[in-house]
Amino acid sequence: MVKTTDHINDVKNIVITGNPNVGKSVIFNYLTGVYTDVSNFPGTTMDIVCSRRGNYVFIDTPGIYGLSGFNNEERLARDIILRADVVINVVDAVHLERDLFLTQQLIDAHIPIILVLNMMDEAKAQGLYIKTDVLAKELGVPIISAIAVNNSGLDEIKDQLPMVEPGHALPQLQSFVKGFDEGVPWREALLTAEEHQQVRDEIYRQRRQRVNAIVAQVVRQIKVQDSLSKKISRLMLRPVTGVPILLVTLYLVYKLIGVLVAQTLVEFTEGVVMGQYYEPFIRHLLSVVTDENGALWAVLAGKYGLLTMAVTYLFGLLLPLIAGFQLVMSMLEDSGYLPRIATMLDRLLIGMGMNGQAVIPLVLGFGCVTMATMSTRMLGSDRERFIAIFLLAFTIPCSAQMAIITSMLAGLGFFYALAYGLILFTALVAAGTLLSKFMPGNSTALWIDLPPLRLPRLTNVLKKTWYKSSEFITEAIPLFAGSALVLSILDITGGLTAIENMLVPLTVQWLGLPKEVAGGFIMGFIRREFGTAGLFMVEMDALQKFIALTTITFFVPCIATAMIIFKERGWKQGAAIWLSIFVLAFVVGGVVAKLIAILKLMPGVAVMPMLAGITLLFLVAVLWISWRNEEKLSL
Repeated sequence: MVKTTDHINDVKNIVITGNPNVGKSVIFNYLTGVYTDVSNFPGTTMDIVCSRRGNYVFIDTPGIYGLSGFNNEERLARDIILRADVVINVVDAVHLERDLFLTQQLIDAHIPIILVLNMMDEAKAQGLYIKTDVLAKELGVPIISAIAVNNSGLDEIKDQLPMVEPGHALPQLQSFVKGFDEGVPWREALLTAEEHQQVRDEIYRQRRQRVNAIVAQVVRQIKVQDSLSKKISRLMLRPVTGVPILLVTLYLVYKLIGVLVAQTLVEFTEGVVMGQYYEPFIRHLLSVVTDENGALWAVLAGKYGLLTMAVTYLFGLLLPLIAGFQLVMSMLEDSGYLPRIATMLDRLLIGMGMNGQAVIPLVLGFGCVTMATMSTRMLGSDRERFIAIFLLAFTIPCSAQMAIITSMLAGLGFFYALAYGLILFTALVAAGTLLSKFMPGNSTALWIDLPPLRLPRLTNVLKKTWYKSSEFITEAIPLFAGSALVLSILDITGGLTAIENMLVPLTVQWLGLPKEVAGGFIMGFIRREFGTAGLFMVEMDALQKFIALTTITFFVPCIATAMIIFKERGWKQGAAIWLSIFVLAFVVGGVVAKLIAILKLMPGVAVMPMLAGITLLFLVAVLWISWRNEEKLSL
């Protein structure tokens, strides 16, 4: 018998690093078999993902441009890289001049690296020929040409891992580091030296000269005609053509999620599978072991039953809606379209106190507001982070809530959906403009990478949809079960009726809704999508459903998001944000309700088209104010 012993000292830390959006996560997935989010959307990789394979621990880090610690991502990645045994530096072959600056900084820190030239197919398509042998000789590190999405060249990474050594550092560094290297490792001494502005500027200047010289030596440009994707990309960036493209995209998303998924698919999963087969089967089983008039029956199979309502809403309603929404978001991310929206909307967001990069957390919010709130750390100032967090909590429904809202709106008709979208966008712009006007400071400039525009890869889109949907359901099961249990107990004890009566001045007199909608708002304290789903249980006409949907959209964020807000902004600012949103939700809902009531009194007036028209006029006024505010900031 042969015994093998795995010594902890034999384990090596392999850190995967590089600029944002160069394919790090794809390579991590290949080397480890562990899925991590892969997309062409800057800001999606905010966490550290690790996986052990044999004697190697692979670590996927956030995208960074350097080791100087100018932001949270750089500081986090730097601390991990400094403890690495080997770094796999992933570089976009199309942008060597940009990406090799980090490569040279890693080499200067005497860190053993493997350089992976990714996206070689796109470099070839753009007429770029790279002399990889010359590049390897100049840097003194192994070079691997790869097309990560096809797994091309990735096997070579494993072959190179045991034989990696540091490359050729800048010879001038010794004179700069002298005096900082007493009793500390070289890489720490170098970073200490770079903390001094004058020293850093000179090192950066020489490092940039070195990179430029290498690129000039190894890259040859062959003139090629602009591809169709480049022409489309330019159209997406110009407001005159970009706005219509965005509107068409949103319309197609509405048709896919709101009509195909929310009506056709959900009608089958909720109405047929759960309503005609699952729930009768469960009630039949329970009738054998429990009294249909007892408290246990009410908890398990009653109006808010754990085994009926909770399961039906989770798997018959939420799951198909979430899967459909995540499918669409994954396609938009992988296509490279979202950063182009950020660039196009930069001027508008400056008027709202941010820059175009804020569209990243705002769009991420349509997936998960909690995650999006954490991603606001990427923004350039505390002022921008506060505004973005407030707007996320106030105006952005997460994918779960948006999917349910889309389902309800699809059943109401086009003008209801149009009015809802206009109200939501108006509130977003108005709140941002007001915060920008009254909060001190200015917006920072936009710095964002535009990845190539490409067709999404089906396998990656389906993987991402599966993982995000299953992750949501796994997280939602205990929360939804807890909500159903609380509501059942309140219903049995009469507590729900008492709360409904207490909220009558708000729900009935101010909003004009049945008092039973209070149950939806109670559920909304836990998760907004649960509260929105709860509206399905209340009998309302079309106008009441619209008012209820509008109000609950602006309702307070879920518990998870609230906790992150308190963590990011502190208890004082967090409480102010939470209470402000609670009040504003009912203010906006009440104003909409009163407008509808006034329009209903006018003979011959089509209420929803008129409401949409009024909202559009108000939106134009708000946009004009935002535009003027941006012009004043630029003077």
